[in-house]
Amino acid sequence: METIIILGSGPAGLTAAIYAARAGLKPLVVEGMHPGGQLTDTTDIENFPGFAEPLGGTDLMDRMHRQAERLGVRFMLDEAGAVRLAADDALPPAERVHEVTLAMAGDKLETRALIIATGASARYLGLPSEKLLIGHGVSGCATCDGAFFRGQAVAVVGGGDTALEDALYLSRLAASVTIIHRRDAFRASKIMADRVLANPAITVCWDHVVEEVLDPAANTVTGVRVRHVKTGAVSLLPVQGLFIAIGHTPNTAMVKDGLELDPNGYIVTDQTRTRVPGVFAAGDVQDHRYRQAVTAAGSGCMAALEAERYIGTLGV
Repeated sequence: METIIILGSGPAGLTAAIYAARAGLKPLVVEGMHPGGQLTDTTDIENFPGFAEPLGGTDLMDRMHRQAERLGVRFMLDEAGAVRLAADDALPPAERVHEVTLAMAGDKLETRALIIATGASARYLGLPSEKLLIGHGVSGCATCDGAFFRGQAVAVVGGGDTALEDALYLSRLAASVTIIHRRDAFRASKIMADRVLANPAITVCWDHVVEEVLDPAANTVTGVRVRHVKTGAVSLLPVQGLFIAIGHTPNTAMVKDGLELDPNGYIVTDQTRTRVPGVFAAGDVQDHRYRQAVTAAGSGCMAALEAERYIGTLGV
Protein backbone atom coordinates (compact mmCIF):
# COMPACT_ATOMS: atom_id res chain seq x y z
CA MET A 1 0.00 0.00 0.00
CA GLU A 2 1.46 3.35 -1.08
CA THR A 3 0.63 6.56 0.73
CA ILE A 4 0.75 8.59 -2.49
CA ILE A 5 1.40 7.80 -6.13
CA ILE A 6 2.12 10.50 -8.69
CA LEU A 7 1.48 9.80 -12.37
CA GLY A 8 3.78 11.85 -14.60
CA SER A 9 7.28 13.31 -14.35
CA GLY A 10 6.98 16.74 -15.92
CA PRO A 11 7.19 19.99 -13.91
CA ALA A 12 3.85 19.29 -12.19
CA GLY A 13 4.63 15.70 -11.25
CA LEU A 14 8.16 16.33 -10.03
CA THR A 15 7.19 19.42 -8.02
CA ALA A 16 4.40 17.43 -6.40
CA ALA A 17 6.90 14.67 -5.64
CA ILE A 18 9.36 17.12 -4.07
CA TYR A 19 6.70 18.57 -1.77
CA ALA A 20 5.28 15.16 -0.90
CA ALA A 21 8.73 13.83 -0.05
CA ARG A 22 9.49 16.79 2.20
CA ALA A 23 6.19 16.10 3.97
CA GLY A 24 7.35 12.54 4.72
CA LEU A 25 4.79 10.88 2.43
CA LYS A 26 7.37 8.70 0.59
CA PRO A 27 5.89 9.31 -2.88
CA LEU A 28 6.19 6.91 -5.78
CA VAL A 29 6.36 8.52 -9.23
CA VAL A 30 5.26 6.53 -12.26
CA GLU A 31 7.29 8.46 -14.81
CA GLY A 32 5.51 7.60 -18.04
CA MET A 33 7.27 6.63 -21.25
CA HIS A 34 8.38 10.21 -21.93
CA PRO A 35 10.15 11.17 -18.67
CA GLY A 36 10.25 14.91 -18.21
CA GLY A 37 7.22 15.49 -20.41
CA GLN A 38 6.82 18.02 -23.23
CA LEU A 39 9.49 20.28 -21.77
CA THR A 40 12.23 17.91 -22.90
CA ASP A 41 11.37 18.85 -26.50
CA THR A 42 12.27 22.50 -25.81
CA THR A 43 15.81 23.53 -26.71
CA ASP A 44 16.11 26.70 -24.62
CA ILE A 45 14.04 27.93 -21.67
CA GLU A 46 14.48 31.47 -20.46
CA ASN A 47 11.18 32.10 -18.63
CA PHE A 48 11.54 29.64 -15.74
CA PRO A 49 12.47 31.65 -12.64
CA GLY A 50 15.84 31.18 -11.03
CA PHE A 51 18.12 30.82 -14.05
CA ALA A 52 19.99 33.85 -15.34
CA GLU A 53 20.90 32.11 -18.60
CA PRO A 54 18.68 29.98 -20.83
CA LEU A 55 18.82 26.24 -20.19
CA GLY A 56 17.57 23.25 -22.12
CA GLY A 57 14.30 21.60 -21.21
CA THR A 58 16.02 18.25 -20.69
CA ASP A 59 18.54 19.94 -18.38
CA LEU A 60 15.79 21.56 -16.30
CA MET A 61 13.87 18.31 -15.93
CA ASP A 62 17.06 16.41 -15.08
CA ARG A 63 17.74 18.91 -12.28
CA MET A 64 14.21 18.47 -10.93
CA HIS A 65 14.58 14.69 -11.12
CA ARG A 66 17.87 14.71 -9.21
CA GLN A 67 16.40 17.04 -6.60
CA ALA A 68 13.47 14.65 -6.11
CA GLU A 69 15.81 11.65 -5.86
CA ARG A 70 17.90 13.42 -3.22
CA LEU A 71 14.74 13.85 -1.14
CA GLY A 72 13.93 10.15 -1.35
CA VAL A 73 11.36 10.07 -4.16
CA ARG A 74 11.07 6.65 -5.79
CA PHE A 75 10.62 6.30 -9.57
CA MET A 76 9.19 3.64 -11.86
CA LEU A 77 9.74 3.80 -15.62
CA ASP A 78 6.28 2.71 -16.66
CA GLU A 79 2.89 4.30 -17.25
CA ALA A 80 -0.63 3.82 -15.99
CA GLY A 81 -2.51 1.48 -18.29
CA ALA A 82 -5.64 1.60 -16.15
CA VAL A 83 -6.75 3.39 -12.99
CA ARG A 84 -9.54 2.21 -10.69
CA LEU A 85 -10.71 4.96 -8.37
CA ALA A 86 -12.48 4.48 -5.06
CA ALA A 87 -15.39 6.73 -6.02
CA ASP A 88 -18.07 5.13 -3.80
CA ASP A 89 -19.24 7.94 -1.52
CA ALA A 90 -20.41 5.37 1.04
CA LEU A 91 -16.84 4.21 1.69
CA PRO A 92 -15.30 5.46 4.95
CA PRO A 93 -12.26 7.65 4.20
CA ALA A 94 -9.80 5.16 5.69
CA GLU A 95 -11.08 2.44 3.33
CA ARG A 96 -10.69 4.45 0.15
CA VAL A 97 -7.95 2.81 -1.90
CA HIS A 98 -7.14 3.71 -5.49
CA GLU A 99 -5.57 1.17 -7.84
CA VAL A 100 -3.10 1.82 -10.66
CA THR A 101 -2.31 -0.94 -13.17
CA LEU A 102 1.06 -0.49 -14.86
CA ALA A 103 0.91 -0.75 -18.65
CA MET A 104 4.24 -2.52 -19.16
CA ALA A 105 4.81 -4.53 -15.98
CA GLY A 106 1.13 -5.32 -15.44
CA ASP A 107 1.53 -4.85 -11.69
CA LYS A 108 -1.33 -3.43 -9.66
CA LEU A 109 -0.38 -0.69 -7.20
CA GLU A 110 -2.64 0.50 -4.38
CA THR A 111 -2.50 3.99 -2.91
CA ARG A 112 -4.30 6.21 -0.40
CA ALA A 113 -3.85 9.33 -2.55
CA LEU A 114 -3.23 9.84 -6.23
CA ILE A 115 -1.93 12.86 -8.12
CA ILE A 116 -2.50 12.79 -11.88
CA ALA A 117 0.09 14.90 -13.69
CA THR A 118 0.21 13.12 -17.02
CA GLY A 119 0.15 16.33 -19.04
CA ALA A 120 -1.18 16.96 -22.51
CA SER A 121 0.34 16.20 -25.88
CA ALA A 122 0.55 18.92 -28.51
CA ARG A 123 -1.03 17.85 -31.76
CA TYR A 124 1.39 18.03 -34.65
CA LEU A 125 0.90 17.60 -38.39
CA GLY A 126 2.61 14.22 -38.49
CA LEU A 127 5.22 15.13 -41.11
CA PRO A 128 8.63 13.41 -40.86
CA SER A 129 10.43 16.72 -41.49
CA GLU A 130 8.33 18.42 -38.81
CA LYS A 131 9.24 15.79 -36.24
CA LEU A 132 12.95 16.18 -36.96
CA LEU A 133 12.77 19.94 -36.34
CA ILE A 134 10.73 20.01 -33.12
CA GLY A 135 12.77 22.18 -30.79
CA HIS A 136 14.81 23.49 -33.72
CA GLY A 137 12.33 25.98 -35.13
CA VAL A 138 9.15 23.91 -34.86
CA SER A 139 7.16 24.52 -31.68
CA GLY A 140 3.78 23.74 -30.20
CA CYS A 141 3.87 26.69 -27.79
CA ALA A 142 4.13 30.30 -28.97
CA THR A 143 4.33 31.80 -25.49
CA CYS A 144 7.12 29.37 -24.60
CA ASP A 145 9.31 29.89 -27.66
CA GLY A 146 8.15 33.07 -29.40
CA ALA A 147 10.85 35.25 -27.86
CA PHE A 148 13.53 33.28 -29.70
CA PHE A 149 12.18 34.59 -33.01
CA ARG A 150 12.32 38.32 -32.43
CA GLY A 151 12.63 40.16 -35.73
CA GLN A 152 12.24 36.98 -37.80
CA ALA A 153 9.55 35.63 -40.07
CA VAL A 154 7.33 32.94 -38.57
CA ALA A 155 4.25 30.96 -39.53
CA VAL A 156 1.36 29.61 -37.46
CA VAL A 157 -0.67 26.58 -38.55
CA GLY A 158 -4.34 26.53 -37.53
CA GLY A 159 -7.57 28.48 -37.71
CA GLY A 160 -9.06 28.32 -34.24
CA ASP A 161 -8.82 30.71 -31.30
CA THR A 162 -5.52 29.22 -30.14
CA ALA A 163 -3.88 29.76 -33.52
CA LEU A 164 -5.12 33.33 -33.72
CA GLU A 165 -4.06 34.08 -30.16
CA ASP A 166 -0.61 32.71 -30.98
CA ALA A 167 -0.42 34.83 -34.13
CA LEU A 168 -1.35 38.01 -32.25
CA TYR A 169 1.21 37.24 -29.56
CA LEU A 170 3.92 36.54 -32.13
CA SER A 171 3.08 39.71 -34.06
CA ARG A 172 4.52 41.71 -31.15
CA LEU A 173 7.84 39.91 -31.46
CA ALA A 174 8.40 38.66 -35.01
CA ALA A 175 9.03 40.69 -38.14
CA SER A 176 6.08 39.01 -39.83
CA VAL A 177 3.53 36.29 -39.08
CA THR A 178 1.79 34.13 -41.65
CA ILE A 179 -1.20 32.02 -40.65
CA ILE A 180 -1.50 28.85 -42.72
CA HIS A 181 -5.09 27.64 -42.70
CA ARG A 182 -6.59 24.81 -44.73
CA ARG A 183 -9.98 26.51 -45.09
CA ASP A 184 -11.18 29.83 -46.53
CA ALA A 185 -12.55 31.06 -43.20
CA PHE A 186 -11.42 30.87 -39.59
CA ARG A 187 -13.06 28.56 -37.04
CA ALA A 188 -12.16 31.07 -34.36
CA SER A 189 -14.51 33.56 -32.73
CA LYS A 190 -15.38 36.64 -34.77
CA ILE A 191 -13.64 39.02 -32.38
CA MET A 192 -10.39 37.09 -32.67
CA ALA A 193 -10.70 36.90 -36.45
CA ASP A 194 -11.33 40.64 -36.68
CA ARG A 195 -8.25 41.40 -34.59
CA VAL A 196 -6.04 39.20 -36.73
CA LEU A 197 -7.32 40.54 -40.05
CA ALA A 198 -6.80 44.12 -38.84
CA ASN A 199 -3.21 43.45 -37.77
CA PRO A 200 -0.75 44.68 -40.44
CA ALA A 201 1.97 42.29 -39.22
CA ILE A 202 -0.18 39.23 -39.93
CA THR A 203 -1.05 37.75 -43.32
CA VAL A 204 -3.23 34.71 -43.95
CA CYS A 205 -2.41 31.91 -46.35
CA TRP A 206 -5.95 30.66 -46.99
CA ASP A 207 -6.77 27.18 -48.33
CA HIS A 208 -3.24 25.87 -47.79
CA VAL A 209 -1.70 22.95 -45.94
CA VAL A 210 1.91 22.31 -45.01
CA GLU A 211 3.53 19.54 -47.07
CA GLU A 212 7.10 19.76 -45.79
CA VAL A 213 9.18 21.70 -43.29
CA LEU A 214 12.64 22.79 -44.45
CA ASP A 215 15.41 22.05 -43.64
CA PRO A 216 16.21 18.97 -41.51
CA ALA A 217 19.68 18.81 -43.09
CA ALA A 218 20.46 22.24 -41.64
CA ASN A 219 18.85 21.27 -38.29
CA THR A 220 16.82 24.49 -38.37
CA VAL A 221 13.69 25.80 -40.03
CA THR A 222 14.36 27.75 -43.22
CA GLY A 223 10.89 27.59 -44.74
CA VAL A 224 7.77 25.52 -45.34
CA ARG A 225 6.45 24.02 -48.54
CA VAL A 226 2.70 24.59 -48.74
CA ARG A 227 0.03 23.27 -51.11
CA HIS A 228 -3.20 24.96 -52.16
CA VAL A 229 -5.97 22.49 -51.34
CA LYS A 230 -8.15 23.53 -54.30
CA THR A 231 -5.66 24.05 -57.11
CA GLY A 232 -2.86 21.77 -55.94
CA ALA A 233 -0.30 24.52 -56.54
CA VAL A 234 2.83 24.17 -54.40
CA SER A 235 4.84 27.13 -53.14
CA LEU A 236 7.62 27.90 -50.70
CA LEU A 237 7.12 30.19 -47.70
CA PRO A 238 10.44 31.39 -46.22
CA VAL A 239 10.18 31.42 -42.40
CA GLN A 240 12.53 30.77 -39.52
CA GLY A 241 9.92 29.48 -37.10
CA LEU A 242 6.83 27.29 -37.42
CA PHE A 243 4.24 27.16 -34.64
CA ILE A 244 1.67 24.36 -34.72
CA ALA A 245 -1.58 25.49 -33.10
CA ILE A 246 -4.06 22.76 -33.90
CA GLY A 247 -4.75 21.84 -30.30
CA HIS A 248 -3.58 19.61 -27.46
CA THR A 249 -4.77 16.20 -26.33
CA PRO A 250 -4.81 15.76 -22.53
CA ASN A 251 -3.46 12.38 -21.43
CA THR A 252 -6.59 11.31 -19.56
CA ALA A 253 -7.56 8.05 -21.28
CA MET A 254 -6.88 5.99 -18.14
CA VAL A 255 -9.32 8.04 -16.01
CA LYS A 256 -11.97 9.05 -18.54
CA ASP A 257 -14.56 6.75 -16.93
CA GLY A 258 -13.71 7.67 -13.36
CA LEU A 259 -13.30 11.45 -13.32
CA GLU A 260 -15.25 14.39 -14.64
CA LEU A 261 -13.69 15.72 -17.85
CA ASP A 262 -14.53 18.89 -19.74
CA PRO A 263 -15.64 18.71 -23.41
CA ASN A 264 -11.99 18.74 -24.55
CA GLY A 265 -10.96 15.91 -22.23
CA TYR A 266 -9.23 17.92 -19.49
CA ILE A 267 -9.80 16.87 -15.87
CA VAL A 268 -12.23 19.19 -14.08
CA THR A 269 -10.80 20.36 -10.76
CA ASP A 270 -11.56 22.66 -7.86
CA GLN A 271 -8.08 24.09 -7.40
CA THR A 272 -6.39 20.69 -7.85
CA ARG A 273 -9.06 18.52 -6.22
CA THR A 274 -11.15 16.22 -8.42
CA ARG A 275 -14.63 14.97 -7.60
CA VAL A 276 -13.11 11.78 -6.09
CA PRO A 277 -11.68 12.27 -2.59
CA GLY A 278 -7.97 11.58 -2.49
CA VAL A 279 -7.48 12.13 -6.22
CA PHE A 280 -5.84 15.33 -7.44
CA ALA A 281 -4.78 16.65 -10.84
CA ALA A 282 -2.00 19.09 -11.67
CA GLY A 283 -0.39 20.64 -14.71
CA ASP A 284 -1.49 20.49 -18.32
CA VAL A 285 -3.79 17.53 -17.72
CA GLN A 286 -6.21 20.01 -16.08
CA ASP A 287 -4.98 23.33 -17.51
CA HIS A 288 -5.96 24.11 -21.09
CA ARG A 289 -5.30 27.84 -20.73
CA TYR A 290 -1.78 28.60 -19.54
CA ARG A 291 0.26 25.44 -20.29
CA GLN A 292 3.51 26.87 -18.88
CA ALA A 293 6.24 25.04 -16.98
CA VAL A 294 6.01 27.45 -14.07
CA THR A 295 2.22 27.20 -13.75
CA ALA A 296 2.45 23.41 -13.98
CA ALA A 297 5.05 23.41 -11.20
CA GLY A 298 2.83 25.68 -9.10
CA SER A 299 -0.16 23.40 -9.47
CA GLY A 300 2.03 20.41 -8.60
CA CYS A 301 2.87 22.16 -5.33
CA MET A 302 -0.84 22.81 -4.70
CA ALA A 303 -1.77 19.18 -5.41
CA ALA A 304 0.88 17.87 -3.01
CA LEU A 305 -0.26 20.21 -0.23
CA GLU A 306 -3.89 19.21 -0.77
CA ALA A 307 -2.89 15.52 -0.77
CA GLU A 308 -0.94 15.99 2.47
CA ARG A 309 -4.00 17.55 4.13
CA TYR A 310 -6.23 14.75 2.81
CA ILE A 311 -3.93 12.00 4.09
CA GLY A 312 -3.81 13.71 7.45
CA THR A 313 -7.59 13.28 7.79
CA LEU A 314 -7.54 9.51 7.21
CA GLY A 315 -6.18 8.48 10.59
CA VAL A 316 -4.10 5.66 9.06
